Amino acid sequence: MLINTKNMLLDAQKRHYAVPAFNIHNLETLKVVVETAAKLRSPVILAATPGTFKFSGRDYIQSIAETAAAKYQIPIALHLDHHKDFNQIKESIDLGTKSVMIDASEYDFAENVRRVKEIVAYAWPRTVTVEAELGALAGREDDHQVAEADSKYTDPDQAVNFVQQTGIDSLAVAIGTAHGLYDYEPKLDFDRLQAIRKRVSIPLVLHGASGISKADVQQSIKLGITKVNIATELKIPFAAGVKKYFTSNPEANDPRQYLQAGKDKMAVVVAEKIKMCLSDNRY
Repeated sequence: MLINTKNMLLDAQKRHYAVPAFNIHNLETLKVVVETAAKLRSPVILAATPGTFKFSGRDYIQSIAETAAAKYQIPIALHLDHHKDFNQIKESIDLGTKSVMIDASEYDFAENVRRVKEIVAYAWPRTVTVEAELGALAGREDDHQVAEADSKYTDPDQAVNFVQQTGIDSLAVAIGTAHGLYDYEPKLDFDRLQAIRKRVSIPLVLHGASGISKADVQQSIKLGITKVNIATELKIPFAAGVKKYFTSNPEANDPRQYLQAGKDKMAVVVAEKIKMCLSDNRY
């Protein structure tokens, strides 16, 4: 069955690895993630944005994820990624989702706290874990765009108050990553991450990991990151595989063939990222 992320992330925190959270969009991408994770015996988080649920349907995604969780003997969580609307989060919780993210980072501290507490109050009695974000990452996530000038880093002292006031289970921190791919070599603020880790005991989350070097991701894990979000780096190989198939087979019309080409390319990257997170052979 699908689980929440509490014990999953606490185990990662204890044993110094991170659980990869892969953004999925449909049956094909979800199957790539869980099949690869099962082969590598890695816990895995299936992350889905509001745009994904709009495209595929909350009930469809929920049912596919539940089928996967029943089939494979690894911890699997379906997680709402960067959700902002209370009613959308409530709908998924009522369907059986056990892990959610409320992203109110665009608001000031007090309003961020208020919105997060509203979700925690609904989620906790239903054994649902809640992730929230303090600070703001540059880049695009679904339809939400944050300009570089508007991005802001997580303040370590403010993080303590945020966690205490909201009661969240995990905290997404802004330490120099961005959503999407980078036009420059990102420089992560490891001193800031270390300061947050010393002050905050709950699991920490790294968003915007697509394009971050393996060395930097693993240094982040060493300093306390227990969940790593990966999205763009999965979409690119999937699309490349489909495009290459059509280039070689311009008359093709069978989705079972051209979608498989995309899945094969994506699976290679999923395996690389699992190993990057040091989560393979944990179960």
